[in-house]
Amino acid sequence: MRVVFAGTPPFAATALEAILAAGHDVALVLTQPDRPAGRGLRASPSAVAALAAKRGIPLEKPLTLRDPASQDGLRRVHPDVMVVAAYGLILPASVLDIPRWGCLNIHASLLPRWRGAAPVQRAILAGDAETGICIMRMAEGLDTGPVLLESRLPIGPAETSGSLTERLASLGAQAVVEVLSRIESLEARPQDDSRATYAQKIRKAEARLDWRRSNAQIDRAIRAFNPFPGAETRLGDLALKIWRAQAVSGEGTPGEIVQCDEGRLVVACGSGAMELLEVQKPGGKRLAAGDFLRGTHLVRGAVFESAEAS
Repeated sequence: MRVVFAGTPPFAATALEAILAAGHDVALVLTQPDRPAGRGLRASPSAVAALAAKRGIPLEKPLTLRDPASQDGLRRVHPDVMVVAAYGLILPASVLDIPRWGCLNIHASLLPRWRGAAPVQRAILAGDAETGICIMRMAEGLDTGPVLLESRLPIGPAETSGSLTERLASLGAQAVVEVLSRIESLEARPQDDSRATYAQKIRKAEARLDWRRSNAQIDRAIRAFNPFPGAETRLGDLALKIWRAQAVSGEGTPGEIVQCDEGRLVVACGSGAMELLEVQKPGGKRLAAGDFLRGTHLVRGAVFESAEAS
């Protein structure tokens, strides 16, 4: 197949690598413009841009695909298909119609559940037992197109958004290669719009923990916001990111420190408690709870603030 590929983060780069390994002709790669990254905030290419440059594939970084010049460039490539994975730009109808077999999207959920920008985080937050990959033929609506192939994946009890995204990236790469090999014979399944749920983009404000929630809900939040934006809490002037924790038994005022000795930091929730295992001060390193407690004075009975209920 003659392929145009559009994607940006490592999730998408995994799929591009698989498409190349399968022997398809990737004639053009589209990705987001370079963004500031790292402590120095230097403009850095996306994971997809880096891979395309390494493999010598023509690469473009348009700000939009709505202008005639970008669309004419796509037509000159004469693609059989366009594969889209976490690209970050909206494809107008005039672009969807360019490839002979249309545009395929690698979406990290079991559609129509979790249409939208943050399906991995929303699945963990909701306590879903499984998620997966759908290869969808793109339409004008938000992730509304018919599904060509679905692959399911269980969500582990300690799964973070980072670990789940990596597993879904591998699954998505396999699935899109299979679809490209069978695209002429696969039958597309329309989505049931009445069952749709929406995965809104994660807002940084959501990462502030509300200790009035149950320990199961807080556990899911900590895992869902790892690695971005990182679950947060505050005790007076002390701000903390919480990277790892586990639900334990315990009781107290929500947010109350019920243990802060013997290398253990345990905080009461609306029901149950959370043992914080790995935390980080602003500008500091991630530390195991025992190391953190040796360098920070905390007292039993102090109460971490709860975020406003959302």
